[in-house]
Amino acid sequence: MIALEDLQFVGKGLARPECVLATADGVLHVADWRGGVTLIAPDGRQQTVLAGGDFKPRPNGIAILPEGGWLLAHLGDEDGGVYRLGPDGTLTPELLEVEGAALPPTNYVHLDGAGRLWVTVSTRRQPRSLGYRPDCDDGFVVLVDGRGARIVADGLGYTNECLVHPVTGRLYLNETFARRLTRFDVADDGTLTNRTTIAEFGPGTFPDGLTFDAEGGIWITSIVSNRLIRVAPDGSQQVILEDANAQALARVEAAYRAGEMGRPHLDRSFGRRLQNISSAAFGGPDLGTLYLGCLLGEEIVRVPAPLAGLKPFHWEWTASARAVMR
Repeated sequence: MIALEDLQFVGKGLARPECVLATADGVLHVADWRGGVTLIAPDGRQQTVLAGGDFKPRPNGIAILPEGGWLLAHLGDEDGGVYRLGPDGTLTPELLEVEGAALPPTNYVHLDGAGRLWVTVSTRRQPRSLGYRPDCDDGFVVLVDGRGARIVADGLGYTNECLVHPVTGRLYLNETFARRLTRFDVADDGTLTNRTTIAEFGPGTFPDGLTFDAEGGIWITSIVSNRLIRVAPDGSQQVILEDANAQALARVEAAYRAGEMGRPHLDRSFGRRLQNISSAAFGGPDLGTLYLGCLLGEEIVRVPAPLAGLKPFHWEWTASARAVMR
């Protein structure tokens, strides 16, 4: 288990760094709630790229583009969509509707090695805090490929981060308020089949972000409880890190079970050092360092990882940093 005393922090003045991605050049790409992405170099230098113009998307999840730039999942109060952000701040719509309907507030965006785009919408409920319920089951996944955009999975319990496994090609996703990790087989045409629950989580765990290690494990971040959990290939779970006040967490759990959980339960931190961790990424030399994004802090957590990570699809996609970090 990782001790809280071993945690280090990188970055400063970050704006809701919910999503963090790492690349082979050592640069961290961090979602910036002000409307773009902040890059953090290994020597600590920072460069923020914000969208030009009056409209500023609220990027919850981000994806790195191999040719440079990023895709931003816009988590607006009422609107959503995916936008393309260039290294110069140029912002263009990438996906604003699917099957004839406008995208609701959009949680996450992932680009796999085949160039397919995977997008998650957590809930159709408005405001989306009405989806912080055990019975929430209207989240969905959109696939964008050569055939266009279409919903490929529906009826999910507050769909959050989703990733295609770089080795097996299966799609994994977190259903935050259904409290489970779900896996799909992915057919050549993008069809999702064989929906399987890989792990179910107990009281105080609300799975948000995920990433893979090199030994077949899946690492899950839990908002509110500041838990980092490793799900082993056999489905067993190990809490790697935790930072939560037990009494405060019990009150949140009671609100969740009563169907009364809302934004106030997410917009405060119950930890001594962690600020509502939400995403995880392996990076650094040999992918031996773990980075954690968060909802409330202004820094990224950095800690030596007990296991090495698996190279993500974007590991060598360093054009963005070359264009910006001069």
